[in-house]
Amino acid sequence: MQTIQVDAINRIHIAGAGIMGASMAQIFARHGYKVTVYDAFEKGVENGKKMMATNQETSVASGDVTQAESDAICKNIVFTMDKSVFADAQFVIEAIIERMDVKHAFWAETSAAAPKDAILTTNTSGLSITEIAKAVVLPERFAGMHWINPPHIVPLVEVISGAQTDAAVPDKIVELSRRVGKQPVTVKKDASGFILNRIQFCILREAMHIVESGIAEKEDVDKVLKYGLGMRYACLGPFEIADIGGLDTFHSIASYLFADLCNVKEPQAMLSELHKQGSFGVKAGKGFYDYPGDRAQQVIKKRDADFIKLANTMYKGESNKK
Repeated sequence: MQTIQVDAINRIHIAGAGIMGASMAQIFARHGYKVTVYDAFEKGVENGKKMMATNQETSVASGDVTQAESDAICKNIVFTMDKSVFADAQFVIEAIIERMDVKHAFWAETSAAAPKDAILTTNTSGLSITEIAKAVVLPERFAGMHWINPPHIVPLVEVISGAQTDAAVPDKIVELSRRVGKQPVTVKKDASGFILNRIQFCILREAMHIVESGIAEKEDVDKVLKYGLGMRYACLGPFEIADIGGLDTFHSIASYLFADLCNVKEPQAMLSELHKQGSFGVKAGKGFYDYPGDRAQQVIKKRDADFIKLANTMYKGESNKK
């Protein structure tokens, strides 16, 4: 089927004014696109506006943008609770709750209302694109577009095809991603968790196993990632690291280490117990660590400031590389 050409796209519609939606809106607005952010709830709209203000404050303070540039970004974004806005959509990104029934209900209505040539995408972190597409009118124009938190800073975007996605649609999403300074990757198979979350949760599973087995405390596991592996992976991927280190060495280590690594199929006790207690991390004031008072907000601000420094040092100018 024929979908809109990337050159013709000047409006972006985002569903969900949460952390991801509000943050994605700022990227497109920074590159001159007019962005409409829809949320079904008034509180969602209010929180989205607050999130945008916090993000912009951090960006200005870090020198990533000037105050004038920040003001221009904000002027390009409109928040609304009126779902009729999708009637003239060109490019839609859905970033609502990670529940299949909710996504099905949203897409059944929105895909029917949107123009037939509009490109439709979901920001799901790992739900099946093919399954979500079962509720989409003209699923050929539908694909996954997974942004990484915080999306206004982290360069990566995963582009995922469903079983019925037209071959031209992922290419257009990749091109649009590059135009807003992102580093898109193509996920060739609609696998649960795509690429990033499959690797991320593999690391988390082993990290929890190390703590539960008494090998090390969680603080030291975090330090290993921040001051060792994190530095490596900021510059090189695992295949590049293995090549540089020597595949003979890596094969030798794999031959005895793989058998000793964690391979549990259910969430481990240290995660399950915190979940039962409602200790959901920063947003709840307690998780693996405690976040009393304004510590949660300070942690987010420091994360963003550090990410901006890293992005400006490591990734600036790479967005146009194929």
